[in-house]
Amino acid sequence: MTGRLEATFARLRAKREKALIAYLMAGDPGLPETEQLVVALEQAGADIIELGVPFSDPIADGPVIQQAAERALKSGTTLRKILMSIKSLRQRTEIPIVLMLYYNSIHAMGYQEFCTAASTAGVDGLIVPDMPPDESGPLKGPADAAGLPLIFLLAPTSTASRRKLVAEESHGFVYYVSLTGITGSKLSNVTDIQENVKKLRKVSASPVAVGFGVATPEDAAQVSKMADGVIVGSAIVKRIASHRQDSAMVRQVAEFVRSLKAAMVPA
Repeated sequence: MTGRLEATFARLRAKREKALIAYLMAGDPGLPETEQLVVALEQAGADIIELGVPFSDPIADGPVIQQAAERALKSGTTLRKILMSIKSLRQRTEIPIVLMLYYNSIHAMGYQEFCTAASTAGVDGLIVPDMPPDESGPLKGPADAAGLPLIFLLAPTSTASRRKLVAEESHGFVYYVSLTGITGSKLSNVTDIQENVKKLRKVSASPVAVGFGVATPEDAAQVSKMADGVIVGSAIVKRIASHRQDSAMVRQVAEFVRSLKAAMVPA
């Protein structure tokens, strides 16, 4: 059976389009709003949703996403509640939902229980930024059994052997980090990104999505010319933060996502 992620990339490839992967911090400002945002962003053109699980010590995240995690934790968001939200969303949407969460959250619930619960809820893949592929053994078996692809991150400083390992172990897509540093930094070295994506494509059977630093429609347009997917996180989370007291928050964020997708014209 073809999973939602694979089917989405295949559908986009047939139309010569690229995937817009929109990141949301689950529970910021609350889970009901997260559910509204998922539905609205799909209607605005997002192809895949990356849903962050709030954690108290997020090593890969910049201040914008760290603050969103703090707000989500304050609103009482937990991993189990997020899975219940995804289950509820599955009555309204089939958009692929990938969870981005830290290893501790999985370990606390237990690998087997977490993977079964995530799969049952309707999760389509897992990104665990503090778990490299060569240390993923304990999670790999339960994730495979539950039909959950593990998506690994690849840094621009990676060696050829590292590129090969990440490409072989990553399923759904490979998450290429466009810069060294944390989320929310500015996009730079576009030529380097293009070269590294080319090298990755030679060893990867999975689509390549580029994240970190994509903040504007212009950034999205540039990256969409060289990758199969464009991941936008901090720029979306920033808009949620600035409009969270506003009744038009969902509409404001959806309009921004619509502008990103519109910029990603087919090649």
